Amino acid sequence: MKKILLLMILAAAGAASCDKRPAPLTIDNALTADEITAGRLTPEVMWKMSRAGDSSLSPDGSKLLYQQTDYSMSENRGVTTLWIEEIVSETATRLTDGTSNNLSPRWSADGSKIYFLSDRSGSMQVWEMTARGTDARQLTGSGNGEGVSDVEGFGVSPDGKHIWWVQTVHVAARKSSDVHADLPKSQARIYDDLMARHWDYWDEGDYRHIFVGELGKMPVTGGKDIIGADAAWDAPLAPYFDMAEIAWNHAGTKLAYTCKPLTGTEYAVSTDSDIFVYDLTTGQTQNICKPRTNAAPEGICGKREPEMPGYDKYPVWSPDDRYIAFRSMRRAGNESDKERLYLYDCRTAEMRDLTETFDYNAANVAWESPDRLLFIAPMEATHQICRVTLPKADDKDAVPQIEVLTQGDHDINAFTLAKGHIAAEVCTISMATEFFDVNPATGTMVQISEINKPIYDNIRMGNVQKRWVKTTDGKEMLTWVILPPDFDATKKYPVLLYCQGGPQSVVSQFWSYRWNFQLMAAQGYIVVAPNRRGLPSFGQEWLDQISGDYSGQNIRDYLAAIDDVAREPWADETRMGCVGASYGGYSVYFLAGCHERRFKAFVSHCGIFDFDSMYGHTEELWFVNNDYGGPYWDKQNAVAQRSYANSPHKFVTNWDTPILIVTGEKDFRIPYTQSLEAFTAARVQGIPARLVEFENEAHQVFKPQNSLVWNREFFGWLDKYVKGE
Repeated sequence: MKKILLLMILAAAGAASCDKRPAPLTIDNALTADEITAGRLTPEVMWKMSRAGDSSLSPDGSKLLYQQTDYSMSENRGVTTLWIEEIVSETATRLTDGTSNNLSPRWSADGSKIYFLSDRSGSMQVWEMTARGTDARQLTGSGNGEGVSDVEGFGVSPDGKHIWWVQTVHVAARKSSDVHADLPKSQARIYDDLMARHWDYWDEGDYRHIFVGELGKMPVTGGKDIIGADAAWDAPLAPYFDMAEIAWNHAGTKLAYTCKPLTGTEYAVSTDSDIFVYDLTTGQTQNICKPRTNAAPEGICGKREPEMPGYDKYPVWSPDDRYIAFRSMRRAGNESDKERLYLYDCRTAEMRDLTETFDYNAANVAWESPDRLLFIAPMEATHQICRVTLPKADDKDAVPQIEVLTQGDHDINAFTLAKGHIAAEVCTISMATEFFDVNPATGTMVQISEINKPIYDNIRMGNVQKRWVKTTDGKEMLTWVILPPDFDATKKYPVLLYCQGGPQSVVSQFWSYRWNFQLMAAQGYIVVAPNRRGLPSFGQEWLDQISGDYSGQNIRDYLAAIDDVAREPWADETRMGCVGASYGGYSVYFLAGCHERRFKAFVSHCGIFDFDSMYGHTEELWFVNNDYGGPYWDKQNAVAQRSYANSPHKFVTNWDTPILIVTGEKDFRIPYTQSLEAFTAARVQGIPARLVEFENEAHQVFKPQNSLVWNREFFGWLDKYVKGE
């Protein structure tokens, strides 16, 4: 059993004079006597779970540094703390207290220091402390943190001499007070081009840029904006701003990063991001994804690509700094194209696709040695670690060998490696993220953390079945079936069909704090979660099929899955519901018009209802251009016209079933107006409907008390109309 040191190292919390933290956030997430007696997963119990996050293996491979977030429901907020796990003894020590948020922990190259982000000085800045958690000091921003821009991510060079960090800069006049300086109290936004907004925020002229500075006198201030002071684009890319898109070389002399230097309509219709390399010595920046005329003779990579018009992201340097591995999507405008693992030779400027014969995506790439890389691939609704070995330098025609290292029904979401050790973040449908030690030779996995043991010791989970369902076109479809705890095959249970979002997002062994299968099963429902057409991990043909065919085969796949399970003696086909979010919400709307009375209730969260208005409402036009086939006014485009002809709003006269509609006011991907249209259509026709609109949420619901509202409304609706309570 894992040992937890209750004595926190407080020196890290109070060493610096600029420490300005309030009293610690009180976290009391012990289960009540009633919750233990019931032994059932509820929304309240789920929010008592600790959430493991970003992790980093020490250089000697003996300790795992990670962040953990805990929530206070009464305070409606959480706090993130830093922990160290001694892998051999399985002893966990908390390094920071609950007075501030501390996250993104990283080891120094020699393992003597820990770098991390903290808001303890009043703004989010980079700090360092000893490996024991003592002598914390601030590295970026002013001493008091007031009026200083938050740092959103950082990276210290391996030699410890330089640091990059990301912060927001104001580079464009979008607000009326900027355009009309004599009207400072005016409140308008002014645009001459797309994109006016993105995901959950309006473009007010602020963009994320990468800064580079020296680590000498503390704190580091100023620094060089390597993106350009007037550049109206982001690095890393919006809307996720993933800091894994930025990487030091091992010499600490160059920085590779991802950027899409486009603006306006050109940005809105394009996925053409590239890998750039900034040289600290010369101050020059090179785009490695665009052809060079002065390339050296060919090396092991072979000929370079003529053009790379899709997403190119996540650069990772080889141990000798000769190569940069990165992930690339070949097709322009397709955000769900195959993620290929590419290798760039810094000496010859040549490229090579290392996964050309591998029909799965590559993610979370890391160098295991100078000639081997590890990466994570989604495979048959799981995520596994794979290994690719580079061909010999004199054998350019050799096919890179790929080995699937791990096996089992789990999701490996991330990993770090050091000194022959691999520490992985792993979850399943029945287990939130825990850390596992992975044997790099055999792929054997051993759990080394028990972050939520008090929950699992007292809460019963339902059995998860792996079911292969025959589709209407004769193919086999993997479908997860989650049974209620204490399942009795002699009884009949209500059934829920889960419709996945994305639409190209795998229904894997994921654990979600928003759409949790075990939480649904714990309320007495059988959950049917099919990997219908359009989902990754079953090859590119299966994935690609959905684009331009939203109303086609994937809808038939849904019905094949629910009909297959409904034939079981323990499934009550007279009490079935259908639920989903985003593309899953669209699926709910479409099925509401053609389900032939299969379902007793629907729940649609942030779903697409009207394709015509959606094209003008959304922001990333490359998405609808690719998946719909194009704009609604292109009458000569057969694919697009078929898509718009089969928009869910065209079939509302067939609606006959109660529907709960949920949306977020700050959702700009599928704006809340789509939900309002659907709610209006239902109520005008006299169909029982309910609209739940969150004024401070976007495409997902994140805030603790909002989540409880969401769950109460969700299960209240299903219990009323599916269970008949």
